[in-house]
Amino acid sequence: MAFAPRLDLRHSQSLVMTPQLRQAIHLLQCSNLEVGQFIEDELLKNPLLERAEAVEAVPAVEPVLPAPPPEAIDAASFAGSGLMPDAASAPLDIDVSNTYDAGTGSDGYASHGASAGAGEDEDWNGIEAIGDSKPNLREHLEQQARLAFTSPSDLAIAAALIAALDPAGRLAEPPEVLALTLGVELERLEVVRRKMLCFDPTGIFACDLAECLAVQLAEHNRLDPAMQALLDNLDRLARRDMRGLMDLCGVDAADLADMIAELRRLDPKPGAKFENEPLRPLIPDVLMRPMPVKSAEAGDWLLEINPETMPRLLIRRGFHARLRAGASRETKTFLSEQLQGATWLVKALESRAQTILRVSGEIVRRQDGFFRHGISHLRPLTLRDIAVEVELHESTVSRVTSNKSIATPRGIFELKFFFTTALAGANGETHSAETVRHRVQSLIAGESPRQILSDDAIAAILQKEGIDIARRTVAKYRDALRIPGSAQRKREKMPA
Repeated sequence: MAFAPRLDLRHSQSLVMTPQLRQAIHLLQCSNLEVGQFIEDELLKNPLLERAEAVEAVPAVEPVLPAPPPEAIDAASFAGSGLMPDAASAPLDIDVSNTYDAGTGSDGYASHGASAGAGEDEDWNGIEAIGDSKPNLREHLEQQARLAFTSPSDLAIAAALIAALDPAGRLAEPPEVLALTLGVELERLEVVRRKMLCFDPTGIFACDLAECLAVQLAEHNRLDPAMQALLDNLDRLARRDMRGLMDLCGVDAADLADMIAELRRLDPKPGAKFENEPLRPLIPDVLMRPMPVKSAEAGDWLLEINPETMPRLLIRRGFHARLRAGASRETKTFLSEQLQGATWLVKALESRAQTILRVSGEIVRRQDGFFRHGISHLRPLTLRDIAVEVELHESTVSRVTSNKSIATPRGIFELKFFFTTALAGANGETHSAETVRHRVQSLIAGESPRQILSDDAIAAILQKEGIDIARRTVAKYRDALRIPGSAQRKREKMPA
């Protein structure tokens, strides 16, 4: 058997993931806000891209056959900004001795002061702006600790207690563990902690909820033996065991109701109000509205990409042509790469918008009953159902529906909300799991105090309505809705 070099030709197929394709797939699964941040970065890196100032809304499309957004190509010429005065017309004998510079980049204050306030409010004061900012919980407690303690060791224990607080304002670790970690006696740490319990807000540094509420009650001179007994049995209060609480506290139903109402006026999480992190509003990626009757059949819907979260990009082709004329070889290569990248990005954003509208349109078409009549008409839906209809892969539909929401006449919903599993019913019909869950909630909400429905009774009612469901499934849905069992609901709804 002889070994010799030789050449063979073979045909094979392989999928090559280019960087552009990987980036397009990544953009598809990002929300509009994340894509907007990516666009801002590209605007800084690519001189041939610019934002369209007069943003026009992406044309609304019918859900069955979405129309692609218009091609965004710009050929506007580049012109000077006109911000600098003409050197020939500027006088040379200007007296600048009585002028004041509000701040430039050299003093390190223009980026915060001059740019933020000089253009909009000439009376902007940086010192006042610093004073307006509210201290966080740590800073607020450190200021009180410096006034309450003079000993360095007490200040060190106070700093350790402040560092051990959770967001609610209670100690994340028991005092015994903190004392062992700091190497101090437990009695010494408890003396410092007891003094810090009276810090503002009252109830901070408590070990548990009962102690937090007890400190607040003691401040108002309301911590009597009956209230202390109630705090020692908060677990019974959670179970709504009113009869047991009346026996333990030695009060009647009216006094117990007043005590519970007083507890509700207290703050169980005194440290939470110092969290300065604002809540982010849910900004929809797709907008939905009814189609005018005069333009189509009644009941159709119009879909569009939210223009407020998705800026339009324009390619500065005129600017590219002027720079390329008479440029060096390196400059031409750089401009060609930037033009190719800008063209790819514009096409990728257009393809992304079309894909989102196609998938959203099919979802709206399938769930038309939900938008007309409510959650009781939500239909079972899977990713495969949408993928087959729009001729896309299931993974693509999954990326489209991830991290995206749609504004509908019934509110803002995530696109994933409309995908629910199916439950078998009579005559071969199927019911959405979300619809059945809502039906379980409505049955429990409408039960009378003297006739509490058990899980078996709810399952029997649903089976009479044509829904094939087991008792354990009802219990699972009830637990997911955080609804207690029939025994606890009976105690809660029992008249006093």
